Amino acid sequence: MGPVAGSTSADEDQGPTEAPAAPALPQHPRDAVAAARIRVPTRGNRRLERLLEAANGDLQLKAWWHVAQVNASRLGMSDHSWVHIQVVVNIALRVFRLMQRRGIEPGMVADHGMRPHDAEVVIAAASLLHCVGMAIHRTDHEAFSLFLAADKLGVLLEDAYEEPERSVVVAEALGAIIGHRRSGEPLTLEAGIVRVADALDMAKGRSRVPFEAGRTNIHSLSAAAIDQVRIDAGEDRAVRIEIDMNNSSGIFQVDELLATKLRGSGIEDHVEVVARIEGEHEKRLVPVFRL
Repeated sequence: MGPVAGSTSADEDQGPTEAPAAPALPQHPRDAVAAARIRVPTRGNRRLERLLEAANGDLQLKAWWHVAQVNASRLGMSDHSWVHIQVVVNIALRVFRLMQRRGIEPGMVADHGMRPHDAEVVIAAASLLHCVGMAIHRTDHEAFSLFLAADKLGVLLEDAYEEPERSVVVAEALGAIIGHRRSGEPLTLEAGIVRVADALDMAKGRSRVPFEAGRTNIHSLSAAAIDQVRIDAGEDRAVRIEIDMNNSSGIFQVDELLATKLRGSGIEDHVEVVARIEGEHEKRLVPVFRL
């Protein structure tokens, strides 16, 4: 069994762990950034290690993650703090490494003659900055993320690459950031993986904020219906995603949100998704719903 989406384990092969909860608000900025630390199994990828070291030491980046969560809270949305970033980075690298086992070639290898380790850096870099634009506004936040990431990525990768390789990695990461939006058109395997990984942050405890705040609609109900997400090697396809639900309303999360991101991602042929309700009875999420 693969790790639950959102695991903070330093070893990707450890058993599943409960996904971390979003930090409570309000928090003073210094307190908020003090807790932020992204942990990822690097598997000996020194350039990935240098990127993570730079990100974990960058107070401006952490401040953007914090304000992104503040705006998400203002809008009654699910977590968009550094915890969301941690979950997405881990999911994205998990998916990529499963595809690597099947010999699926990333853009960094196919188009630039670089290595799979460089593709991991592109994926991680894009995941780290994919929604920092939420610190500005939710609307068009993907474009705002590009605005902030354009200069920041070069700084974060300064110790990992020299030119011209650094600018190639930055360009590919920026392409993945803009490609994760609903209408995005990912051009590489790396970009498609980031797009889908963002949508897979739906495990129990990760998407319940609006529901627990009393906002009863299909978005909040379906989010509360997701218990667990598992990502493993598939038989016919490289990646098998299993989603355990406690209520059939969770189908909305799977069909309207995940499927929308998966379609057009360029990785559809490599991923299978299975969603099921465990047990004989559905969990009653609300006693009565009135208009």
